[in-house]
Amino acid sequence: MNNKLSLWAVTLVSIILIFYRFHYSEYGGKAPLKVTTCDAFGYYMYLPSAIIYNDATELKWVPEVEEQYKVTCGDLYQTRIHTNGNHVFKYLGGVAIMELPFFLGAHAVANLTDYPPDGFSPPYQYAIAFAALFYVILSLFLLRKILLKYFDDKVVMATILLLTLASNFIQYVSVESAQSHPFIFALYVLILYLTIKWHEQPGIKWAAFIGLTIGLATISRPTEAIMIFIPILWNMHSRELSKEKWDKVKKYRTHVLIAVAGGLIGILPQLIYWKIASGSFIYDVGSKWFFLNPWFRVLFGFENGWFIYTPITVFFIIGFFFMKNYPFRKSVLVFCLLNIWIVIAWSDWKYGATYSTRALVQSYPLFALAFASFIKHIDTKKIRFVFYPLGMFLIYVNFFQTYQYNENILHYRDMNRKYYASIYLDPDPTPEDMSLLDTDEFIDEADFKSNLIYHSDSTVNIVNQPWTASQVLELEIDSERFQWIKVETDIKASPGYDLSYLHCKTVSDQKVKEIKFRIKNPIIEVGKSNRYSFYFKVPKSKKPTILSIMISSMSSFKTEIGSITISSFSS
Repeated sequence: MNNKLSLWAVTLVSIILIFYRFHYSEYGGKAPLKVTTCDAFGYYMYLPSAIIYNDATELKWVPEVEEQYKVTCGDLYQTRIHTNGNHVFKYLGGVAIMELPFFLGAHAVANLTDYPPDGFSPPYQYAIAFAALFYVILSLFLLRKILLKYFDDKVVMATILLLTLASNFIQYVSVESAQSHPFIFALYVLILYLTIKWHEQPGIKWAAFIGLTIGLATISRPTEAIMIFIPILWNMHSRELSKEKWDKVKKYRTHVLIAVAGGLIGILPQLIYWKIASGSFIYDVGSKWFFLNPWFRVLFGFENGWFIYTPITVFFIIGFFFMKNYPFRKSVLVFCLLNIWIVIAWSDWKYGATYSTRALVQSYPLFALAFASFIKHIDTKKIRFVFYPLGMFLIYVNFFQTYQYNENILHYRDMNRKYYASIYLDPDPTPEDMSLLDTDEFIDEADFKSNLIYHSDSTVNIVNQPWTASQVLELEIDSERFQWIKVETDIKASPGYDLSYLHCKTVSDQKVKEIKFRIKNPIIEVGKSNRYSFYFKVPKSKKPTILSIMISSMSSFKTEIGSITISSFSS
């Protein structure tokens, strides 16, 4: 009863998570809810394969589902064709096991109503979306209980609010909720709870559930196997306690065997599936890591850097220095550093599509312990008068950026420093802002003298065939006189514009410079005339420079181009 602040914090976060889930659905004026797509489809497809279609190797049911629901994101990359001709799923089945009760409930609803019992109609989408929320909200209440063992109510409140609301947590729990992250998040909270219970009062049931949890996490994402270091290193933050810990392990050595057995039971469903599909209990899903050459830009880069887009996470790391006398010190430190290294060493360091670094979201319960240690340290110091307002500002930034990300203004893969600076907390980005997705060339017009060198109100109709470029304009310019040009035009795009580009090209002294700008960008309106504007630095040349404007496409594409204006700038 004396810990009401943290209770209200968890309740508030739960309400916000549910609100975001409904907001990004037809109830919020968005597209109908469809969460089992792309990577999420890879985790989920075990369930309809086994329960509805009885086909987990040939996947004859996929084309019809794809035609109706568009869930594979293109080329069924979620599977690999084995030498025996079977499809073998690239994604492991632990998440599907956690989704199973909700899937069965949705299947019963579909069979009792007019919805198709096909695994992808609305009952299934809502069941899987709310399965993630169910596990996460329960785990947040349990995480609160864990934190209250070591920290006071105010610190726990601040930790929970900032951990969840100032980070990319909302995006991967409420919006992209069928990814693996929310389900594994719950497993990390559970392993913390089970570890504490075993150390307080060793018991067979705690040991068995520790092993089972680690096994289930491992077949959710194989790298989560490092979860094993949490119970192993717990309560080993001093030499004396380390000796006491190993004495306890020796005393209860049968518990270790039981935990191992629990782990084997946890991974057994995956082994059975691999045996059925590939003929072997072990199967290489094809992921690659470069542990000796990791990409630190995953943390610091403007593409999707963890510290850049969710800067509250800097304080997660600072918290490592304030855990000295806590039993979780060695567990958190070793696990988090090893986990970060694994995440930044993965071959696809952009993680397909991500807001900040999504692969760290599931391990936030461990970071919460370090973060709370930091907050407790500063809570009685004057710096708290800076930290707490900063934390509130970062919550606002995260809400705003979550909106930008889901509107594709904060790009899922192609961010850069200049573009991010141009759209930071900007609700109304300009065409010039959009151009910075594809170029770093930008000027302040106030510092230059401008001169109009071309203007045309005529409309050019373009019909592109795939992989071709249609010339719109060719113009000779004086590159000795002009340092920059600015191109402004209006383009009306028809369906097929997704992989189409506007090219700006100069040729002088047999030197070619070309920049292409995507026609699809976050501020366009499909079927209407949209403004495009960009700057282009003209290479110096004593001979005339030929400027060309072209349209290209990787698919069939029709468009109208009108009102081309080209201005030049010189100092």
